[in-house]
Amino acid sequence: MCAANTSAGSSLWGKTVRKTKKILKWTLTILIIFLAIFIYWKYFYTYSEGYRAGLLQKFSSKGTIFKTHEGEMILSSIASNRDIALASEKFLFTMINKDLIRTFDTIQGEMVIVHYREKNGSLFWRGDSRYLVDSVKLK
Repeated sequence: MCAANTSAGSSLWGKTVRKTKKILKWTLTILIIFLAIFIYWKYFYTYSEGYRAGLLQKFSSKGTIFKTHEGEMILSSIASNRDIALASEKFLFTMINKDLIRTFDTIQGEMVIVHYREKNGSLFWRGDSRYLVDSVKLK
């Protein structure tokens, strides 16, 4: 009689362990899927895309390990007859098109139009800014 109780108890214990393992596997799978979706949305999904026009004030190479090319433009909401920016706002960006680095170095101080893509977050190897510039035109 005691042997029957022991085999029934171990059978019940085995079912419980299998059920727990199955629940843990599903929980871990769902957690990994949600984490992958979050990382894609935060760092790779393009939140907005457009053009900005303004005075290219600064362009430099920054970083200790990962060198990125960062820029700063002054966006003016009021036009003046001289090259003075009135009611200005700064637009900080990261250059992702490596072919345009020399162009950006030579047009500092000029009025430009840049095309950008805004991400929801920034990655340390991609630069400090969420705004990634990929093209430029002189205004």
